[in-house]
Amino acid sequence: MLFSEMTWPALKSLPRDMPIVIPIAAIEQHGHHLPVATDTLLLTEIIRRADANIGNRVLVSPVQWYGNSHHHLDFGGTLSAPPRVYLDMLHGLVENFLSAGFQRIVFINGHGGNDVPAKQALFELRQNHRTRSDLLFAMTTYWSLGSQPWISQPDLHQREMGHACEWETSMIMAIRPELVGDYRATSPVEQGNSFLPGYRAWTMQDRSEPGHIGWPHLATAEKGESLFRCFASDVSNWLVRIADWNGSSWEG
Repeated sequence: MLFSEMTWPALKSLPRDMPIVIPIAAIEQHGHHLPVATDTLLLTEIIRRADANIGNRVLVSPVQWYGNSHHHLDFGGTLSAPPRVYLDMLHGLVENFLSAGFQRIVFINGHGGNDVPAKQALFELRQNHRTRSDLLFAMTTYWSLGSQPWISQPDLHQREMGHACEWETSMIMAIRPELVGDYRATSPVEQGNSFLPGYRAWTMQDRSEPGHIGWPHLATAEKGESLFRCFASDVSNWLVRIADWNGSSWEG
């Protein structure tokens, strides 16, 4: 069910333990060949498919296109909330739903830069509402739910999400092919191994001159449709677990 298409009386009549899904995405540069709305377009499609898979079990809020993308600002074509502003925005969104009485609120993420602030926002919110045992705050990124999409699509070269890469380019080709530029002219940009398994702070210019990471020249619409099926199934299954939570246990 879509929050934006309902009246306020209809929303008020919903059970308060219905999970609220807040999709969080971004508007940012995606190399020379993909639109700046790539993350928002892809997440919108995945959420649409997941919602259709599970029926009226969750309430989906509008996709939040304003993300935390400061590491892309050097390229232009990027609209980014500073990290602490982004944290406050996510806090405010969740508090809106809490004030309406909802108890289960989850972020579905479609942009890597949102991962840390989204988790931090939910951690802080849980501490702020620590006396309530009926609340469930959770977050996931759609490509991190454990699938191995290359099993069902063996000609996938990549084994992890990049940026404006084989995966993202293929998915945009599957739904909005007219927005894809000359992906065949791109050269591979390796993910690299910078101080792994440790973490190094970075901007995109540290890693990629053209603004993509991965192998976009290998993209096909067929691969994109396979990726959509995989990721939408993952998100659907995860949301069913949220909806089926018994309201008190740690397990879910």
